[in-house]
Amino acid sequence: MADTADGADTGDARIGELCRRLTDPASSAELDALGEQGARLVEAIVSALRDGRSLPQLGDHLDALEELLLAAGHSAGLGSYRTTSPPPVPGFQSLPVAGPGHPALYVLACPTGRCGRVEAPDADAPDQPVCGILDRPLNAVHLR
Repeated sequence: MADTADGADTGDARIGELCRRLTDPASSAELDALGEQGARLVEAIVSALRDGRSLPQLGDHLDALEELLLAAGHSAGLGSYRTTSPPPVPGFQSLPVAGPGHPALYVLACPTGRCGRVEAPDADAPDQPVCGILDRPLNAVHLR
């Protein structure tokens, strides 16, 4: 498992990225394209997390999945960075803080706090985002 310069474990970021990939149709298709070996690795990681295993115990599986992604040409692997940026939204968009009062600011985060996945809430989305590993809704975390 990768460590940062200060020795901190970065497995939570990779778990967060796997969770995001499992819930995003385009990214999920990338995982599906890894074939049987990729499916076995994803299932092993998801099952282990659901069974409560700790992140350090999953390092070899995460490393193997990342190697498969890199070998398949996904240059980000299990990193949260992207090689292509999303297309720009045409026209001007209203600022989220425009309007009467100041709404409470919050983000949606991992329901167990075991990974680094965080998403901005989308009022136009039909459903609240879910954890791709535990199949539970992301929790609202208030910022102020």
